[in-house]
Amino acid sequence: QVQLVESGGGLVQAGGSLRLSCAASGRTFSLYAMGWFHQAPGKEREFIAAINWSGDSTYYADSVKGRFTISRDNAKNTVYLQMNSLKPEDTAVYYCAARPSRTAVARTSIYEYNYWGQGTQVTVSS
Repeated sequence: QVQLVESGGGLVQAGGSLRLSCAASGRTFSLYAMGWFHQAPGKEREFIAAINWSGDSTYYADSVKGRFTISRDNAKNTVYLQMNSLKPEDTAVYYCAARPSRTAVARTSIYEYNYWGQGTQVTVSS
């Protein structure tokens, strides 16, 4: 089992940057593919980015391509989401998620992830 804790959210002006972190418990972090999702008020949770177990394969939603970067440090049991050029429409609660996988195939559905963090709020002001 994996426990996930997100951090790094906050209030930022449009055009600014934030880096989210997601710390995972346990000694088998490298067995998991990781994903970031966000959920705005009244909307469904949406896929943002995914990374495979080794970190050499990533996948992004079209809405964040070129602005967000997902990465991981297996030695620190942590996955990151660097968010640049933030827009007001990026305002949401951001969640990290894990699924046991050693393949490079990205998964974008919430139903394919087994473990979730509690979320961290990101607010982008205009």
